[in-house]
Amino acid sequence: MTQSLLNLSLKSSAMDNPFKLSDEKLIARFVNGDINAYKELVKRYQDKLFNFVMRYFNNREQAEDVVQETLIKLYTHAHYYKDIALFSTWIYTIAKNNALTELRKNKVKKSNSMWTDDGKLIDIASNEIPLDEKVQNEIAVEKLNKYLLELPENFRMAVYLRDFEEHSYEEISMILEIPIGTIKSRINRGRIMLAEKLKSYKE
Repeated sequence: MTQSLLNLSLKSSAMDNPFKLSDEKLIARFVNGDINAYKELVKRYQDKLFNFVMRYFNNREQAEDVVQETLIKLYTHAHYYKDIALFSTWIYTIAKNNALTELRKNKVKKSNSMWTDDGKLIDIASNEIPLDEKVQNEIAVEKLNKYLLELPENFRMAVYLRDFEEHSYEEISMILEIPIGTIKSRINRGRIMLAEKLKSYKE
């Protein structure tokens, strides 16, 4: 019994509590054979990737397939990761490329995705105000989702990554493979377009 507890303690110590490890340290451990590190990365990113990929699709099953493919690629291609970039940037880029490949396969020309019901209103008084004023009733949420759907995909994806996922401009630039100047422009324009639609609704 004492020996079993000792083994358990050693095993726990070896992981150093995965919740306290950075993504970069976890993938390094996984590359070195620690399957628990992989499981922790999946736990951290599965839902985030699904929400991200759903911005490309109006089909939950397709989005789930893309996320599954992304997590499989994480398992089989972890050794390709280089610590010159954040792990989150790397995994989001893989998810984006898988989503675009799936869209091409299905000849989908335009995304009909929906954002989740915890949408937030925009304050455009500042150039860098996060979407932090929550919609309080179901009707407003439905309207917000409708207006978000009307935004062109390039603006929608940029705003989502910045204001909902809180990625830096540099990360978004790497994920979407677009210059930072273009990213900033799309975010600003996307916020303004959405704010104008919300303004019309409130009036």
